[in-house]
Amino acid sequence: MPTLILSIFRVSWRHKGVIVLNFPNRLTDAAELHALLGEPNVLVANKVIDHLDAHCLEFLAQSPFVVLSTADASGLCDVSPRGDQPGFVTVLDAKRLLIPERPGNKRVDSLRNILSNPHIGLLFLIPGLEETLRINGRACIVRDEALLSGMAVQDRVPQLAIGVEVEECFVHCAKAFKRSQLWNPSTWADKASLPSPAKMLAAHVKLPNIGEAEINAALQESYTKRLY
Repeated sequence: MPTLILSIFRVSWRHKGVIVLNFPNRLTDAAELHALLGEPNVLVANKVIDHLDAHCLEFLAQSPFVVLSTADASGLCDVSPRGDQPGFVTVLDAKRLLIPERPGNKRVDSLRNILSNPHIGLLFLIPGLEETLRINGRACIVRDEALLSGMAVQDRVPQLAIGVEVEECFVHCAKAFKRSQLWNPSTWADKASLPSPAKMLAAHVKLPNIGEAEINAALQESYTKRLY
């Protein structure tokens, strides 16, 4: 980022307990926001339902990927991906679903957040489909053996699952995917030009004797031997 921009957007600070963001010309009023951007049309205003209907069930049955958003008790946010074979999310009924917690890096950011703040937002994707399914609700951590056993893969039963009680459910339009052309392979960069996650991790952790090669080997071992 250019030095000049860094000097303008240097840091956030606290004033009387409130975080003040160091950005110029900020909009701070909801009425002003709507005056600038307008109001939703009748379709958007009426598209939210409070349960999983047959259309939502069809979408979930074909979705292999969900982006999961949580926040802790103080409001600090986190977003995390979850993915598996299509239909990996178990629907218990029209108001409840389960997301298996597969082996990860043990940071358990989402799970710790849920323990202190049950509100959760989910964004389900289907490869090739530009519209997405958004589900908002309340979450808890489930360890019921009967429920978990039904989500076993390669004979490995997840230790936990995220249970979600649906409060809002609606289709999100395709504009972001159309703008980004995310599902269009012709727009994808050559793999050789992509950022190296191993190089990024090595630069961030700054641990002695742990460089890009060591981290790349550890990542590949994890991906091939510890998915479940």
